[in-house]
Parts: sequence; C-alpha cells; structure tokens
Amino acid sequence: MRQPLFGLLSVRSFSRSTFRFAAVSLALTLTAAAAQAQTQTGSILPGLSQPVARVGTAKPILGWIRFCEQKPAECAVDPDEPATIELTAKDWQTLNRINQQVNAAITAKTDKDQWGVEDVWDFAEDGYGDCEDYQLVKRKRLAEAGFPRRALRMTVVIDEEGAGHAVMMVRTNRGDFILDNKRNAILPWHKTGYVYIKREGDEGSAWASLGGRTSPTMTANQ
Repeated sequence: MRQPLFGLLSVRSFSRSTFRFAAVSLALTLTAAAAQAQTQTGSILPGLSQPVARVGTAKPILGWIRFCEQKPAECAVDPDEPATIELTAKDWQTLNRINQQVNAAITAKTDKDQWGVEDVWDFAEDGYGDCEDYQLVKRKRLAEAGFPRRALRMTVVIDEEGAGHAVMMVRTNRGDFILDNKRNAILPWHKTGYVYIKREGDEGSAWASLGGRTSPTMTANQ
C-alpha cells in the first residue's frame, strides 16, 4: 500500500532529525567521556604506604649548615605548620608539575666543576646545580605554592652507585614520597632503591636519623 505523501515526508523528516540528534548526542558523549578520562587520569592519587621510620637525631651536613647561615628563613621550623600534608589530587598534580619543571630547568653540574669546592647548597640561580640544588629549588617553589615547608624535608641517601645523594622527601598522610633529579616520576621512598641516612628535622635544627633504612632495588618497570 502506498503511504500518503504527508506521512512519507514526516517519516523522512523524523529520520533525518533523529540521525542529526543521534550524531550530536554521540559527539557530546564522546567529548564528555574524553574529558572525564583526562580528569580522572590527572587526579589519580598514589596508593597508601608506610612512612620511613625515624630512629633518632643526626647532625646536619656542612653544606646545609652554611646554606642556613646565609638563608635562615629557609631553614626555620614553624611548629604551627603541619608535619605531613593531607594529600589531594590537586596537590599531587602540583608536586608532579614542579618536580618535572625544575628537573628540566636546571643543568646538572657538580659543585667541584662549578665552584671549585666539594659541597655548596644553593638555588641554582645560574641554571646549573647538583642534586641538593634541584631539591632546594623545588622546596622553595612548593612553599610558594602553599605547601607547608615543615612537610618538605631535604634528605640524604646512598644511591644505586653507592654515592651520597640528596633528594626531597614530601611527608603526606599517604606516605613519604621522593622528589628526585634523577627521574621525573615521584615514588614512595621504599621504591627508589636508595639507602636512607637522614633528613632535615621537623622540630628544630637537628636532623632526623633514618638509620640506613634500605628500600628494595627498583625493577625495570618502576
């Protein structure tokens, strides 16, 4: 049976409208899904882990003492600040961003090559520095971004080559995480493969001994 002309036009119009609506809906759905996936990926917090145990007090190293004499405000401990950060997704994004930015901005150069002495701690204002200089710049940038300096602890470790190395330990409610100039990934302390000697104190001028705690050696996919 032939359909009336009016009915045929209505069906065709409805079909075209439905197709356009479906296409627009699909595009919006895909866009929303992509945006949601991007947000979720950037907002993933690290898993919970145990903090590294403090086993006593330790003497600061000489480079730190000289740095504090020149910049006492950078070394002052404010007991009113929290000693650990309640880590949020935004905080985690900021930590990763600043860690990567500073790693890219500074060119590695030993104190011996740059200054003719073994150990100078500073802010790498000329764009060159060694391990502790990277971490001091990160610490300063994070403090300027609102992180409590008391939770950002300069830390001395023995690295995978058996050499002394400085990193920054960020103490959080999810564990202690390490910012390092050797890698852009921020890892829990126990996944770095380092031996932990001591860190900047959070109660006064004395540093905290970490007793030579050893973290497992990293695997290739870490």
